[in-house]
Amino acid sequence: MSTTSFPANPTTAELQALASAHVWGHFSKLTPEDAGGTVIIERGDGCTLWDHTGKRYLDGLAGLFTVQVGHGRPELAQAAATQAEKLAYFPVWTYAHPTAVELATRLADLAPGDLNRVFFTTGGGEAVETAWKLARQYHVMRGDTGRYKVISRDLAYHGTTLGALTITGLDGIKEMFAPMLSDAGIKVPNTNSYREEDTSPEALLLPADAIEAAIIAAGPETVAAVFLEPVQNSGGCFTPPAGYFARVREICDRHGVLLVSDEVICAFGRLGSWFGAERLGYQPDMITMAKGLTSGYSPLGGVMVSDRIAEAFLEADEAFLHGITFGGHPVSCAVALANLDIIEREGLNSHVLANEAQFRQTLEQLMDLPIVGDVRGMGYFYGIELVKDTSTKETFTEAESDHLLRGILTPRLISEGLLCRADDRGEPVIQLSPPLIAGPDEFEEIARIIRIALLEAMDAMDQTSHSQR
Repeated sequence: MSTTSFPANPTTAELQALASAHVWGHFSKLTPEDAGGTVIIERGDGCTLWDHTGKRYLDGLAGLFTVQVGHGRPELAQAAATQAEKLAYFPVWTYAHPTAVELATRLADLAPGDLNRVFFTTGGGEAVETAWKLARQYHVMRGDTGRYKVISRDLAYHGTTLGALTITGLDGIKEMFAPMLSDAGIKVPNTNSYREEDTSPEALLLPADAIEAAIIAAGPETVAAVFLEPVQNSGGCFTPPAGYFARVREICDRHGVLLVSDEVICAFGRLGSWFGAERLGYQPDMITMAKGLTSGYSPLGGVMVSDRIAEAFLEADEAFLHGITFGGHPVSCAVALANLDIIEREGLNSHVLANEAQFRQTLEQLMDLPIVGDVRGMGYFYGIELVKDTSTKETFTEAESDHLLRGILTPRLISEGLLCRADDRGEPVIQLSPPLIAGPDEFEEIARIIRIALLEAMDAMDQTSHSQR
């Protein structure tokens, strides 16, 4: 038992000490990323954040690909307070409440095609796991009792609960828990074409054909679903080639496999449309969602489900054997409705589409640096891949990458006032996903700070290389 009490007006040093003693950061070492101690973010407004010392930061990652409408929106805080005063909590286990009904109705109107039902969760990993379980039970009720396997792409991140982790394609975060995981997960190539020599249209579609090969190898009668992000996050914003999703849709239909579009990041304006599937022109059987649904002001996720899947449950008069206490929470649903109002009223989808080319062009100016190999993505969702040599596209070793990202870039970006992600799940990349309200001024600031950090990183890596000779 701790004997430490929380001080009435804590100093930054006191907060950092208490955080070090009691807060276990997600995907974080117990030592802080920054040598000065854990950054304590205290408040936000628009695209700007301030820490407990008053230092200003540009939020280049929208919190965690989440804060679509920006920080400090009083209308979202008011929506939460108003709903909490009226009905703070009630489950959607056989019951319903008005905000869940209204939100589900609105989402059905926004979603493409016949995705007219919503199963609410509290976050993205739960949504992914829910979709896999839904796929399994759907097939069983139709007599396809052998279908349970799930296909996803190399490096793809789909969550960390044991079911979602089975679908995730990152070996580094799975190895520790391998004995606990199902063997139902099948991995196929992603759509990263940066190092591909053959970039013909058909060659670029080979990752789609690999999905069919995997279905056939596993036995089509055993495969329940394919999970794909519109733009793959992990690895650094891999976009699909033209025709990719059309071919995947054909493959899934041919083999009776469900197509799940994991849009925990890509929905609600991140790619300039309500859903990424809409922007890229394909029709999934389910869409998983979270993050931008509430702009992070309250936890909420869910699965959009096609009428065809729901019909199987109606015909069998069977319950879906799954539930989450806080799924469809009244306060979260009220916040989501207010958040969708802002996105619509301020035309943020159109704003992203109008500005995405300038965002890309601003980032591509960094390609004059010999450490920048590729800039890729779409909408307000970009990755910058870092390389040792742009002519050969040689990447860094694991040790070099760790030193580059964690020892140099992350602390320098923080000290210069940019919060983004320097990531090595795959090749080393800097990922950017600012609030959807961002514009040219924020793009220039992002690029300016990254240039400073990269120039320092290049010098430091050169010095390290010389010292090792």
